[in-house]
Amino acid sequence: MKIAVLSDIHSNLEALQACLAHAEREGAETHVFLGDLVGYGADPAACLDLLADYAERGAMLVMGNHDEAALGGLCEKMNFVAREATYWTRAQLSPAARNFLASLPLTASRDDLFFAHAGADEPGKWNYITSSLQAGRCMDASPAAVTFAGHVHHQSLFFSAAGSVRAFQPVPGVPIPLAGRRRWLVIAGSVGQPRDGNNAAAYVLYDEEERMLTFFRVPYDHMTAARKIVEAGLPVRLAARLQRGE
Repeated sequence: MKIAVLSDIHSNLEALQACLAHAEREGAETHVFLGDLVGYGADPAACLDLLADYAERGAMLVMGNHDEAALGGLCEKMNFVAREATYWTRAQLSPAARNFLASLPLTASRDDLFFAHAGADEPGKWNYITSSLQAGRCMDASPAAVTFAGHVHHQSLFFSAAGSVRAFQPVPGVPIPLAGRRRWLVIAGSVGQPRDGNNAAAYVLYDEEERMLTFFRVPYDHMTAARKIVEAGLPVRLAARLQRGE
């Protein structure tokens, strides 16, 4: 089965729709959403409505730190822009949307695959995985051979072999065979707010039968998404980030 794995949507409806359409064209048969469904963008309600529909059809979803923040709390660990967007997001959510977010688990699994928003070692502490050391801790804590995570908004791939952890920088659109004798950590990138200088949305597609992984970048109408952020009264910096991809 081909599984589309999408992370860090951040209320960006245009990017989400573009990635879902692209995944459908690539033959995706089911979906996993790795958290941070809301925050930053102007369409939290519309995104959650769409994602709830996918959940009803069997998609798996986990919670991210922005989803947790949207449910309440002071957000003292967030920077000013993220905090302002979080408080705005809270005001947009219906009771049903809040209940949907609150129902999400921190992790999920499927056969020999494990899914979390951040590190598998302490998923509720929202640790970033930006080094081989952190990747190794995540893979050691995961019960599966292949672990998927988001949170850092960059696409990358780590693998464990011969007692060491190595990083691999994928090329979008080029399939990567995941050898069964190794353990793998897939960082899916961000659908709704890429931060690597490329404003195209990011997601990954995994073919379970072939053990083949492909990273994708999907152009979308980022100008409309940015305009809606400004019109909603959210910080202008969030709109500029979508245009620059950083």
